[in-house]
Amino acid sequence: QVQLVESGGGLVQAGGSLRLSCAASGRTYIVSVMGWFRQAPGKEREFVAAINWSTGRTEYADSEKGRFTISRDNAKNTVYLQMNALKPEDTGIYYCAASDRYGTSVTTYKFWGQGTQVTVSS
Repeated sequence: QVQLVESGGGLVQAGGSLRLSCAASGRTYIVSVMGWFRQAPGKEREFVAAINWSTGRTEYADSEKGRFTISRDNAKNTVYLQMNALKPEDTGIYYCAASDRYGTSVTTYKFWGQGTQVTVSS
């Protein structure tokens, strides 16, 4: 099993920034991709960004390109999501996820954190 613990959520005004962290533990050697997903109230969980643990290759949802940056610290088994120029529509619970294969679908990811709330006020 892989355990994931997110932190860094909170309340921020539109235009502001937040940095989310996700610490992985357990059988981290099986993880090849880490991703961030967002679930807004009443909506399905959606892909935000992903990073290949070995190569550092990244991928973003179109609405996040240029505003969000995903990065990782292999020594700390931690992945980050730097969110800038936040909008009210970015509000939701942000989940960290881990997978042994690459993908942007929720079903690709086998391990999930408990989520951290991000609220962007207008």
